[in-house]
Amino acid sequence: MPQAFVLINVESGAEGEVVNQLRKVEGVEEAYFSYGVYDIITKVKADTMEKLKDMVTHNLRTLSRVRSTLTLIMMEE
Repeated sequence: MPQAFVLINVESGAEGEVVNQLRKVEGVEEAYFSYGVYDIITKVKADTMEKLKDMVTHNLRTLSRVRSTLTLIMMEE
C-alpha cells in the first residue's frame, strides 16, 4: 500500500485551519504542525500509487490556503 509524507506550506496564520481540513481527508493518517521550513507534515496512504497521486494533487494541494507541497514517497522496508 503506497504511503507518503507530504510537507506543506500554508498562508501565515492558517496552520490550524489547514490541519483541521487535512484530518478530514480520506487517506490522511496523521497531520501535525511543524517548525522550520515547512508548516505542516502529514502522512497519507492509498490503495494504489495512482490513487495516492490523485489524493495529493486533487485533495491536498487544492485545500484553501495551501501555498506549496513537497511529497516524499515512502519505500517498502
